[in-house]
Amino acid sequence: MGSSVGHAAAPPPPPPPVGLAVALPPKVEEKSEKKVDYLNLPCPVPFEENQREALMSLKPELFEGLRFDFTKGLNQKFSLSHSVFMGSMEVPSPSSGTIKVPTAHYEFGANFLDPKLMLIGRVLTDGRLNARVKYDLTDNLTLKITAQITNEPHFSQGMFNFDYKGKDFRAQYQMGNNAFYGANYIQSVTPHLSLGSEVFWLGHQRKSGIGFAARYNTDKMVATAQVASAGIVALSYVQKVSEKVSLASDFMYNHMTRDVTSSFGYDYILRQCRLRGKLDSNGCVAAFLEERLNMGVNFILSAEIDHRKKDYKFGFGVTVGE
Repeated sequence: MGSSVGHAAAPPPPPPPVGLAVALPPKVEEKSEKKVDYLNLPCPVPFEENQREALMSLKPELFEGLRFDFTKGLNQKFSLSHSVFMGSMEVPSPSSGTIKVPTAHYEFGANFLDPKLMLIGRVLTDGRLNARVKYDLTDNLTLKITAQITNEPHFSQGMFNFDYKGKDFRAQYQMGNNAFYGANYIQSVTPHLSLGSEVFWLGHQRKSGIGFAARYNTDKMVATAQVASAGIVALSYVQKVSEKVSLASDFMYNHMTRDVTSSFGYDYILRQCRLRGKLDSNGCVAAFLEERLNMGVNFILSAEIDHRKKDYKFGFGVTVGE
């Protein structure tokens, strides 16, 4: 009769020492691509604001002379504004192209801001009257009215816009004086790409046109392209370097006049100021500085130099009130 020791089960291995981790084999993570829900795309920007990021850097509100703006809030919805401007105005001249004529005017404004209604009016001493109305008819449908009345004949303008905001699209219908009718539509086709088109008819001049637009945007960049039947091609690109620095560039080609223009701009936001500027292919350099002196008080510097035309424009101003 043999011994039973050889048939007994082997003893279990000793447990690991306390304080030592047991090495486990690394887990292999499976990369899964995020599926795009084409039934839940974001709403695009309005068609007329397709290049708003590029225009912010490349088209600052440059001026020449002295400007003073004061805004006083009477309550949470109603405020009054006063503006004084002293500078020059460019007038076309058959001999030298344009000449500068000294000018000055005072502007009085009234603003009414409500979650559903916005009323803005401006009256100038030279006889001009500007008015803007924005009213939300529904949560998705908005009515916009802009009007400008002047003493000069055939220069007064008026425009009615009906804007509809859908879940992943926007549509707009326009009516204006001189028998102007227009419509545009923009649609999101991916989470980052939107495509749009516009048509217009100017009955007073018997002219019509059509245009197409594309916009691709991410968290770091915005690229746009627009083509019009009038022979104009416009491209723009904005790169967000950081939270405070943005770089922009654009390209425009006019097939009718064979003009080609490109420009490069920047937008730098500091703690107390904001600096914007541009340089274009025509030799024009511009800069616009907004310095915050105190709560509700800003100092403005504007400069533009056209080396080709030898035209220099400098301005400074102060804005008081928010």
